[in-house]
Amino acid sequence: MIRSRTPGKTLLLIGSLLALGACAVPVAETADPGTGLSAEVMTQLSAMAAPYQDLQSVRLRPEDGCYWYRHVGPVETTMLPLRTADGRPICTQRLPEA
Repeated sequence: MIRSRTPGKTLLLIGSLLALGACAVPVAETADPGTGLSAEVMTQLSAMAAPYQDLQSVRLRPEDGCYWYRHVGPVETTMLPLRTADGRPICTQRLPEA
């Protein structure tokens, strides 16, 4: 004999899912509308970057001077360092500190 859930448990389950869903921030809303990179820089990056990376979402992070791209995976979307075909990160040259 199969017992059905009570309406109270179903409402609690739905309410919990809605509350958890409200905590998530969509990635599309947090991303900048444009990369802010020149066409020349984008051309250089596309020549150096490994082919599996999304160059349309590339950003230069001032904290480390490296280029990062948005990776959309099966579970989450996250920013990853842009890498060359042999796995090296693509960064700008840093000036020596005085």
